[in-house]
Amino acid sequence: MKVRLNHISASPGALQAMMKLEGFIKTSGLDAKLYEFIKIRASQINGCAYCIDMHTRDSRKMGETEQRIYLLNAWREAPFYSDKERVVLELTEAVTRISEQGVPQDLYERVRAHVDEAEYVAIIMAINTINAWNRIAISTGMFPEKE
Repeated sequence: MKVRLNHISASPGALQAMMKLEGFIKTSGLDAKLYEFIKIRASQINGCAYCIDMHTRDSRKMGETEQRIYLLNAWREAPFYSDKERVVLELTEAVTRISEQGVPQDLYERVRAHVDEAEYVAIIMAINTINAWNRIAISTGMFPEKE
């Protein structure tokens, strides 16, 4: 495999824009472990091997269990996630696949039962940010390095 282009050197301004999004999320109060779950789940849906590799490693470094990481793509069938994590993962799927059915009102209401308006916006921004990173990585041909 060969990277198509180095997006950082090709357009440093694009990287700066993405880093501003990351900065917003980091200062939003969104739980860092939950953000990693959002990143992993969206990356699984989008098929971004580079991001899946990066964020599963980051999640492990934060102390997340292997079992919870491995089962993210089957979170509905696994009893290891909190109610809040479940609705955020469902929202992650809905926003990542937004053209299929949007974000249904009942999902919005279930998420809002666990978060206030500001955290809802932070979660939406987190989902949008990882989707943008996935599209950058896939479009430029990024892939994980072998250990």
